[in-house]
Amino acid sequence: MKHRTSAGVAALAVSVALALTACSSDDGASDAPSESPSSTAATDAPTPTAEDVTALEAVEVSGDAGAEPELVFEAPLEVSVPTSRVVDEGDGAELVAGNQVTMEFVAYQGDGTRLGSSWENGTPETFLLGDAQYDLLTQPLEGQKVGTRILLANPSADAEGNPATVLNLVEITDTQEVPSRAEGEAVEPAEGLPTVTLGENGEPSVEIPEGYEAPGELVVQTLIKGDGPEVTEEQSVIAHYTGWTLDGQVFDSSWERGSPTSFSLQMVIPGWTQGIAGQTVGSQVLLVIPSDLAYGEQGTPDGSIPPNSPLVFVVDILGAS
Repeated sequence: MKHRTSAGVAALAVSVALALTACSSDDGASDAPSESPSSTAATDAPTPTAEDVTALEAVEVSGDAGAEPELVFEAPLEVSVPTSRVVDEGDGAELVAGNQVTMEFVAYQGDGTRLGSSWENGTPETFLLGDAQYDLLTQPLEGQKVGTRILLANPSADAEGNPATVLNLVEITDTQEVPSRAEGEAVEPAEGLPTVTLGENGEPSVEIPEGYEAPGELVVQTLIKGDGPEVTEEQSVIAHYTGWTLDGQVFDSSWERGSPTSFSLQMVIPGWTQGIAGQTVGSQVLLVIPSDLAYGEQGTPDGSIPPNSPLVFVVDILGAS
């Protein structure tokens, strides 16, 4: 799904996660579509210098696990590339790529300013380990265990766009396996809608009926009814999905990338927010989204979705938090 993000924000939850991964928007506007999550982070992380390692080793972590710690360091703290350090090793379940991981975190600017924390807001962050949005967490966390605490310093930018380092203390509190596809009771769709066919692995394909006209309002058709909890629009979800323009052309697919993705329902197009909220975890949903609830008159900056394009999605809702 093409997210709507804002560059350089310091608000918590999703925005601190974006600081962790150095995601950025295309134009700095909070309502502008950004690139697909798979393209937001490099797979091969650069190697920290000796100076980077020394700078992070000098950070003192005061406080026990399970509560927000205080980070004490000499400002300005600067690193040239993302740099991590294990503060405490966990003794819980192993963290495996593809699993849902829940973390608490506190974030500081390199000048010593505390940006805030999930402990303060009561909103731990849940993400998919290995998801490109959280790419900088994959290397230091994969193979660790629940209970691990790590420091992660990342060169980023402040609210004015000036170079700045963001320092995070991340504590892993839980991990769970994520199903590979929607599971539940099949639902007979209404007549006249795009026809969905599933491959052996659950990957969907769509046939658009000849002469099908874009609806004036959002169409939400449950195809598989899961038995999990109901999703609310304030939550983040883990989903497998494919999106088509109305001529049947695929423009985005987590299936093609090989793994589900996670995102906040507050950071996507309105058609997703409205269409996914109220569904249950485990469900598969067909969405036919009019252009005014998608990318409207502007389309997407990369041209993959032209202006005034209605969209079709098939979404497997695999988790929510």
